[in-house]
Amino acid sequence: MSLFINGSLAITLYFIASIWLGHRLITVENPSIRVEKKLLLLCIPGLFFHAFVLYQSIFTDLGMDMGFYNALSLISWVITLIVIFTTFIKPTINLALIILPISSLALILSIIMPSQHIVSETGNLGLDIHIIFSIAAYSLLSIASLQAIVLAIQEYFLRIKHPVTTMRMFPPMQVMEDLLVQLLWIGFFLLSLALATGLMFVHDVFVQDLSHKTVLTILAWLFYGIVLFGRWSWGWRGKILVKLTLTGFSLLALGYFGSKLVYELILQSS
Repeated sequence: MSLFINGSLAITLYFIASIWLGHRLITVENPSIRVEKKLLLLCIPGLFFHAFVLYQSIFTDLGMDMGFYNALSLISWVITLIVIFTTFIKPTINLALIILPISSLALILSIIMPSQHIVSETGNLGLDIHIIFSIAAYSLLSIASLQAIVLAIQEYFLRIKHPVTTMRMFPPMQVMEDLLVQLLWIGFFLLSLALATGLMFVHDVFVQDLSHKTVLTILAWLFYGIVLFGRWSWGWRGKILVKLTLTGFSLLALGYFGSKLVYELILQSS
């Protein structure tokens, strides 16, 4: 019962914050960033309620339960947490309008469609460290992908010659692009740590149920490395930076959630 109550409170707060921010962005002529950041404070108690649900769902007597919907809910929570707090120092407020509905949906699915997959027995510190790095990397690179989408929208508005709309909705493109590159560097570093700890602490990373995930994650890591090298060496920007960022994330998402979807939901239910 407490799981349902905490989840409902979190979803309600996320929903109110989304509507409020969206309304101000669309209707207010010169939306105040300070006011919008205050509106995001609605999400902080929502994050606490969401965390209670995650704690009850993931930490079991058998170990960490990272079933498909629990993993989706946890990663959406981490992404929301990062977006909310970076809003106070970086222009990420528009990302909140994207991630809050996603977090709400992930939370609903984790409550009404529970799935069990114990990935770490109690006391397995090395594997726990690998999981933490993996979740952190996936979350940062997810935010980078959302930032790339916002950058693509901004470029579209400029291309169809709506500069007033663009200036009101977004910070300057150079600022948005610099933020995207910063997120990619941090995410790439964390993904490198996730791969390194996986090789150290996960036994048989190329066994059948992990091989696709491992190969696709390594391909995504190589792809992000190429993106960052291209940015550093040849100054890649704009469309090419957006397209390559989203391609790299597609590989990463397919490797993690694609594998979990097939092995945990499709194969087990057949």
